[in-house]
Amino acid sequence: MPKRRRPSIYNIAAHGGFADALAQGLIDRFAKDAFGLARGLVILPNNRARSALQEAFVRLSEDGLLLPQMAVIGDLELDESIGVALDSGELALDIPAAVDSMDRLLTLAQMIQKEIGLREDAILAKDALRLAREFARTLDQLNIEEISLADLKKTEPESLDLSSHWQDSYRFFLIIAEKWQEQLAQWERVDQAVRRNLLFDHIAKSWKETHPAHFVVAAGVTTSAPAIARFLETIAFLPVGLVVLPDLDLIMPDEEWDLLGPFEPDPDSGYATRAQETHPQYHMKLLLDRMSIARGEVLRWPRTGESGAVAQRSRALSHAFAIPKLTVRWQNLESSERSLAGVQTIEARNSAEEAQAIALLAREALEDPKQRVAIVTPDRSLATRISSHLKRWDIQVDDTAGQALAKLPEGIFFLNLLAAVANGFPPAEFLALLKHPLVQRGEGRLAWLDQVRKLDLLLRGPRPAPGLAGIDALLKGDNRRTKKLRESITPWWQSVRVMFEPMEKLFAPPLDWARLLDQLRLLAEQLTDGAIWAGPAGRELAELLAKLQVRAEMGPIRISVNELAGYFEIMMSDISVRPAYGGHPRIALYGLLEARLQQSDLVICCGLNEGSWPQAITPDPWLAPMIRKSLGLPAQERQIGLSAHDLVGAMGAKKVILARAVRDDSGPAIASRFLLRLKGMCGDNLKEHPEVRAWMASIDEPEAISESYARPAPLPSAEQRHISISVTQVDRLIADPYAFYANKIMGFASLDMIDADPSAAWRGTIIHDILDQWAKQDNYAPGALRERANAFLNDPTLHPLMRSLWAPRLIEGLEWIAETVTQNRKAGREPVASEIYGKAEIAGVELSGIADRIDRMPDGGLAVVDYKTGGAPTNKAVVEGYNLQLGLLAAIAELGGFPDIAGEATGFEYWSLAKTAGSDNFGYVRSPTKGRGDNVVPADAMVDHAVARFNKAVDQYLLGSEPMTAKLHPEYAPYADFDQLMRLEEWYGRSPVETVDDE
Repeated sequence: MPKRRRPSIYNIAAHGGFADALAQGLIDRFAKDAFGLARGLVILPNNRARSALQEAFVRLSEDGLLLPQMAVIGDLELDESIGVALDSGELALDIPAAVDSMDRLLTLAQMIQKEIGLREDAILAKDALRLAREFARTLDQLNIEEISLADLKKTEPESLDLSSHWQDSYRFFLIIAEKWQEQLAQWERVDQAVRRNLLFDHIAKSWKETHPAHFVVAAGVTTSAPAIARFLETIAFLPVGLVVLPDLDLIMPDEEWDLLGPFEPDPDSGYATRAQETHPQYHMKLLLDRMSIARGEVLRWPRTGESGAVAQRSRALSHAFAIPKLTVRWQNLESSERSLAGVQTIEARNSAEEAQAIALLAREALEDPKQRVAIVTPDRSLATRISSHLKRWDIQVDDTAGQALAKLPEGIFFLNLLAAVANGFPPAEFLALLKHPLVQRGEGRLAWLDQVRKLDLLLRGPRPAPGLAGIDALLKGDNRRTKKLRESITPWWQSVRVMFEPMEKLFAPPLDWARLLDQLRLLAEQLTDGAIWAGPAGRELAELLAKLQVRAEMGPIRISVNELAGYFEIMMSDISVRPAYGGHPRIALYGLLEARLQQSDLVICCGLNEGSWPQAITPDPWLAPMIRKSLGLPAQERQIGLSAHDLVGAMGAKKVILARAVRDDSGPAIASRFLLRLKGMCGDNLKEHPEVRAWMASIDEPEAISESYARPAPLPSAEQRHISISVTQVDRLIADPYAFYANKIMGFASLDMIDADPSAAWRGTIIHDILDQWAKQDNYAPGALRERANAFLNDPTLHPLMRSLWAPRLIEGLEWIAETVTQNRKAGREPVASEIYGKAEIAGVELSGIADRIDRMPDGGLAVVDYKTGGAPTNKAVVEGYNLQLGLLAAIAELGGFPDIAGEATGFEYWSLAKTAGSDNFGYVRSPTKGRGDNVVPADAMVDHAVARFNKAVDQYLLGSEPMTAKLHPEYAPYADFDQLMRLEEWYGRSPVETVDDE
């Protein structure tokens, strides 16, 4: 046999600075003349690696160079196709075209939805889409590993002792796979992974038969797929071929290398020792095995990049990532063998602090004009935060991993649009859409926002009826307080309604998918004046909608209106939007895939928590782990090994910082197993960055405040104080003058939440309206009150909490009122007014109020009645002068302030719909003029008592100059509307309490 030719295969260690080392080595070897490099072909794993090598050539060329042709293997994870230099010419003529990825996803989703619909309950369209995505991922893994459908059919799930669930999933996978193969044959297409295999085999065969005249270098490729391994093997044995591997561990002892696996099963038992797939070198060993090349045949690349770390760190990293049973040797290692000089750590309290620390470190590094900084993280949320912090210093950083379209403004707008129109225009979603920054971005945006804010005020409180009709009904309501607001907004709303009206008509089932997509595009265009399609994210969204429109027949078989937002969110979450170049030239943000083979002086690896780096393992929903193992598919855990290899590669820089947060957005976080390994081996030798904590403490922390904030006590001018007042505001003026000042003088008012649950105040308003209509339209007819209540509760637009929880007590309380009024009328007590407004001048101030009801007593006197949906005020509050409503309303009546009502007030009553104490019955009457002890105000003194307290308050606050002190009597100031404005928590409960005057 002829002697086997030695392969031309080399390695650049993690500390070697891959891009610079590779470029310099190629210059040394091939740039003997001006065209030496230009004649060759360099094959790289992805486009980012190609850019890194191009930049390295530029850095190393003093007089200029003609660069070699560069092609990329292409990465399915990055949605990259094979480079034109490999996928062109005669080599690709006989290879079928690859199926379009969108065609595949939509067709698979249709197949899954149709097949499940035949066998059991219908599956949601968004769930079918998610399953189709996972099916395509599993199918790609089978194709990459060259496992055919026939191989898959040979698997016997019963023999693997699988649960019925996994057996059903396996059989269902086979059904869809067969249907998919039939569809591919009909289209005369193949899966992209299959085409890649065919193309690489075709090129390898061609190069074996006829060696290329130019040099061929495959550099940085670590994919262990069989077809790529054969392709690399061919290049390694070409006369002018080179294979350059990144970060292969040549230091690891041979016995440890052999322990990585994979292992052949025992011929007797069939048992195979489990391979160390989580080890960072496992996939490198698998690649070499498939290339039929021993590790001992791999040579060291003759060049080393200038920005790389010392070789000592590579030895330490090799020890740190030893397989578990060999980590016991850490305790016997020399100090030099565990040294990670140049590596520091950061442990922040939370993700926000981690992002700020990293931004500070990057900012400090950029002070040196020769420094290049790389920030590497798989956590896109953390990457966004870091990018935002860097903008503080006007540093624009390119996030090369990109952001999911669903997380960008254009994607958020489109999802808001779907959520609003598909769910009947609920207030929160609808307002979020109308306020979105992309809506009406032109000159008319300010006017648009003025109208949207008015609509916001109108929609506060419980949700109106669904659909545009619900907002129409709100605008046509009879609420006196919102009359001006409704009148000013109506013309604008009519023009907005025209835009949204066609969408409502489209949602009648079944949905017309093609027309729906067209209408969504039109509406998005109208709302944003075309701004939605601008920029990288807008173009991606436009392309997505265009693809779906031309493939309308491939759309979901069945989809309901409320699925639309979820369906499109799944679509957009798979689309990464990478910004165009144009950021700071010496700093970059990378994901793990993009960071491979990149080179910088300072590398910050952040997000080093479990679930982030390494990322959480997502199980295959189609094939059980035992089936995957029997087929020879990579275990899902192999991703952990790839993540470890990415970390080792990133730690090849001169200076490295490893960062994590003790808490992330979801709660307490567990440190990455990689970081724990490094700390476990290095111990105290792995130091924390000495200065970053001090920087963080000083950048945003204000100077120490020696004095606490004093209790607010503003002093408005006499002109500001001289205002009218209502009886309901008097109690606030006495108990909490600051709250009165904020509300009446400053004009502040609290707003209900949007889409809020029915509050006590809202329920009280409804009760008063029902009782007022009963009085004025039904003349207190006993049965009419229940009919009105039932009509209100049977309204389909009513909030469900009102109907289910509040209805029983409402009916019982109203029946008690009807019965009590009927009995009173029989006894000679006659209601004479309901919800009547009156005013009078008392103590030189106009006092106004609305009496819920005024009755004429048998003796001719007046009884003032106040309805309460909850408990009535205590007699103590009335006696001490902190609840003067009944007395002041009586004073207005006696002064003739209520039209057509005259007489002396002799009755003062609270009618409460709450439960009677010690009873299950609803409804009772309480009068502050009746009771035991000192907590009683005699009926004939009630008006004088209220007026006297009112006069004192007027003299102090409205006609006087008394400061408006916050929470003067907190026990009678329970409402918290202005607690934040008065900075309550900064002074309340501290002693001594000072006051501060705010003019």
